[in-house]
Amino acid sequence: MSGKSTWEIWGLNAAMTVEGGHQIQAARAIAEAVLADIELACSRFRPDSEVMKLARSGAECTAISPTLALLIEGALQAARDSDGDVDPLLGGELVNLGYDRDFAHLPETTIKGVSITQRPLRPILWPHIQLVGTRLTLPAGTALDLGATAKAMAADWTAARVSEELGTAVLVSLGGDIATAGTAKEPWQVLVRDTDADPWQQISLQSGFAVATSSTRKRRWSHRGLAMHHILDPAFGLPAHPVHSSITVAAPTCLAANTYTTAGIVRGTKALEWLESMNLPARLVSLDGRVQHTSRWPAPAHDPRSVSANG
Repeated sequence: MSGKSTWEIWGLNAAMTVEGGHQIQAARAIAEAVLADIELACSRFRPDSEVMKLARSGAECTAISPTLALLIEGALQAARDSDGDVDPLLGGELVNLGYDRDFAHLPETTIKGVSITQRPLRPILWPHIQLVGTRLTLPAGTALDLGATAKAMAADWTAARVSEELGTAVLVSLGGDIATAGTAKEPWQVLVRDTDADPWQQISLQSGFAVATSSTRKRRWSHRGLAMHHILDPAFGLPAHPVHSSITVAAPTCLAANTYTTAGIVRGTKALEWLESMNLPARLVSLDGRVQHTSRWPAPAHDPRSVSANG
């Protein structure tokens, strides 16, 4: 019998299911250790995190921890794979938009739309990040935000560590980012749905694959009377124009899946064609609830017995 644990972290709902149910407490302890290490490396809301120290001092061939180095490597890979639509240097822009504390403490907004203002094009500086081993140099005046890619990598790393140390199949969900590891006896059953009002679909996810959902309906706040969401268009440093309420992608890793969902939100009307050209299984939900998908998106599963997680 499988075991499941749920908790909250980083203002998100987290869940973990292990095939060996008696191992759930040990698995939870492993997960908490992995997530604590990641938080200390890259939280924008802890003064003692490495990212916050770098924001205060800058980085010029600065020594960083192996954990932060790996997280930055992942973020740079996401930037390259998305042609810069996933930009790791949006930390300053998020602070300027009011996202300067844990999401639970931000002013709520009741406005359904997102207020888009105009701003000149911002310089794209992430290609100038230099990372050699654990030595980091950042462009002057920039600040890291690894939120999206670090969350996805946290799901990947947690699943891998639990499976490796306990020898069990596992599914880890961190706020819509789902990773699996080990070899489950049957495919995982995953409910894909952003909000309770959205159209849903249950899919079968093979062990070793991941699925991520990015949303313009969640993680929204009010700033100076304007409604914001957390996915920024790097060209302007402002919330991306919300063409889709959510995009879901399946990929071998959660980092890859999250890269393409985030970039899809940024690309707006061009997202479906782009995701199809990348040969990715993807599901896109428009603001009015209309569902589109790429040709590789799976047909609905028919066994509703064991829904494991949702976006």
